[in-house]
Amino acid sequence: MPTVSVGRDRFFAALGRTHTQEEFEALCFEFGIELDDVTTEKAIIRKEKHLEDDGEVEGDDEVIYKIEVAANRYDLLCLEGIARALRVFTGTEASPLFRVSSIPRGSMLQMHVKPQTSQIRPHVVCAVLRGVTFDEARYNSFIDLQDKLHQNICRKRTLVAIGTHDLDTLVAPFSYEALPPHEINFVPLKQEQSFRADKLMEFYKVSSYIGVFIVPLYTKYCQFAMYQYANHSISKFNGYIIDMKLKKFLHIIENSPVYPVIYDSNRTVLSLPPIINGAHSAITLATRNVFIECTATDLTKAKIVLNTMVTMFSEYCENKFEVEPVEVVHHDGSKTVYPDLSCYKMEAPLSDILGPIGISLDEKQVVCLLNKMQLQAESHSSNGEHRISVSVPPTRSDILHVRDLVEDVAIAYGYNNVPKSKPKCMTIGGRQPLNRFSDKIRAEVARAGYMEVLTFILSSHEENFDMLNRTDDKSKAVIIANPRTSEFEVVRTSLMSCLLKTLKHNIDHPRPIKIFEVGDVVTLDPSRDVGASNNRRLAALYCNRVSGFEEIMGLVDSIVKIVRAPHVKFGEKYYVPTDEPEFFPKRQCKIVTSDGKQVGYLGIVHAEVLRKFGIPDPCTFVEMDIEALL
Repeated sequence: MPTVSVGRDRFFAALGRTHTQEEFEALCFEFGIELDDVTTEKAIIRKEKHLEDDGEVEGDDEVIYKIEVAANRYDLLCLEGIARALRVFTGTEASPLFRVSSIPRGSMLQMHVKPQTSQIRPHVVCAVLRGVTFDEARYNSFIDLQDKLHQNICRKRTLVAIGTHDLDTLVAPFSYEALPPHEINFVPLKQEQSFRADKLMEFYKVSSYIGVFIVPLYTKYCQFAMYQYANHSISKFNGYIIDMKLKKFLHIIENSPVYPVIYDSNRTVLSLPPIINGAHSAITLATRNVFIECTATDLTKAKIVLNTMVTMFSEYCENKFEVEPVEVVHHDGSKTVYPDLSCYKMEAPLSDILGPIGISLDEKQVVCLLNKMQLQAESHSSNGEHRISVSVPPTRSDILHVRDLVEDVAIAYGYNNVPKSKPKCMTIGGRQPLNRFSDKIRAEVARAGYMEVLTFILSSHEENFDMLNRTDDKSKAVIIANPRTSEFEVVRTSLMSCLLKTLKHNIDHPRPIKIFEVGDVVTLDPSRDVGASNNRRLAALYCNRVSGFEEIMGLVDSIVKIVRAPHVKFGEKYYVPTDEPEFFPKRQCKIVTSDGKQVGYLGIVHAEVLRKFGIPDPCTFVEMDIEALL
C-alpha cells in the first residue's frame, strides 16, 4: 500500500483545523486510510544513515505524518488530494467541479504525433495549468506526486511516463516523434552539457557501474560524492551530476532502434520519455504556466495519470479547478482534445447498494453518504423501484462497478456502525479431504524413516526436462512468460528434479539419505477454464552406496496396503515394466491398479541424470498420484 508523507502543520492548515494525534487517527480510520507513522525529517535522515538517536544531522523538527492509502486511490497520493477528500468527508466543503477552459479549437496548443512513435510508445496526452502559484512545499508535493504515480499506476514508467515543463520557455506547437538515438541531441535535466541520446544512455549506465564498482578501486583518479538532493539519490562524478535512480528505467527503450522524443516548434527537446526531461524547460518556483505531457503504451492509464495531475494541482491555478486543454493531432489526421474531465454516470437500485452491507437507509441518506465520498448522487424512482444515479468525477478512477459504490457507502456510514447479525445459514469449516489424506500419507512415509522436504513449485526449464533426459513436447509444462530468474521458468511437472536438487545441496549428509515430498505439480489441461490443473503427488528418494531399489518397493507396498478406498483396487501384480529415459532400462516399472490405471512409477535413477545433478551415489526414486488413491 502506498504511503504518503505530509507535514503535520501544513496538512492541518489545508484541513482548516487541528487535531490531536488520537483524533486524526480516528478520522483516518473512519475514512478508510491509516496513520502509519509519526516522525520528523531529522529522524528519517538518522534512520537512512543508521545513526543513533542523538546523532547530529541537518533538517528540521517538523512533525511528519506518514499516511497509508489504498493502492487504487490515485487521488490520495499527495497532500492536496488527502486534504480535499477529508474536507469533503467531514462536510467542510462540497466536492469541487473540474472544468476545461473554453478555448476555440483553432486557438488550442497542439501536439503532433508522428507515425514512428507506434514502434515504441504510441500514445501521448497533454494539458496546461495556467497561472499556477508554487511555493517550496507545493513544488515538492507536485514532484512527489509524479514519483508516486510512476511507482504505482505507471509501473515504474513502463506504461506511462510524466513530463512537466515551464510553458513560458517553449514555443508551440509541439511534436511527438520517434528517432534513431544518434539524431537526438539535447541538454538533459541537471546537466550543463549537450548529449546525444545513445551517449546519454551509456553515460547513465556506465556512471552507475562506476559508482558501484570502479570508484572504490580508483578513487585517486576519480572524484565521486554521494549526497541527497530533493530526497533523490544524486551522484557527482568528474563534475557531472548523475541521478542514480535513472538507471532503473534505461532498459525500457535502450534496445529500441528509435527513441521517443518531444520537440517544440524551435526543435527544443522537452523530454526523452521515459528517461529524463530537457534542462531548457525545467520547472522552478517562479513557473506560472505548466505544460504536462504523458507518453504511454496504455492510453487508459495515461488519461488517468493526466487527470490525476491536473485535478490535484488545478486548485493552485489563477482560475481554480480550471484546466487548459491541448489538442493531440494523430498521424492519421484525427484529433483528440485532452484532458477529459467529464463525469461518467452510474446507476443502481437502492437495494443493490444496501443489501451487501446489511443496513436499512432511505434514498436521501444514501445520497448524502455518497456525496461525502466525492460522488455526486441523486435519487429517483423507476417502475416503483428506488434507484441511485451517481456522477463519478475524474478523480475517482477506482469506481468501476456498483460494488465500488457499496464500499464507499459502507465507509461513509462507518463499518463500526453496521449492526451485527447472525448469518442466515450455518456452516462448519473443515479441511479438504485431499489435505487430510495427504497428511496421513506424510505420516506413513515419515514412520518409514524418510525426512520431509519442501521445495519451490517453480523450476528451471533445464532441470524439469533436459537434466532428467526428458523432452519438452510443449503439451505439459506451464511456461512463465516473463521470469525474473532462470531458476523459475516453468511450473514443475514432476517432483523428481526438486528432490534431486535437494539431495545435491545436502550430499555431505551421512548415508543413507531418505527424503520425500508431498506437493503439487501443474500440467496443461485444455478442459479447465484456466487451461491448467494441479495434481497432488508423493515423491520419495533413497540414496546410498547401493541403489536401494528394494527400499522404495517396500515403501510402495506399505502405501498400497494402507489405501483402502473402495474405488482403488490393486491386484497381485501392480508393478508393470516401463521404459522412461530418467531411469536405467529394465530397472524401472509403473504402478497400476487392477483396472490398468497408472498411479505412479519408480526406478533406479539413470547415471547420466545423476551426473547432471552432481550426485555421485546411486539413487532410487518413486512418484505416486495421491489424488488417484483418494
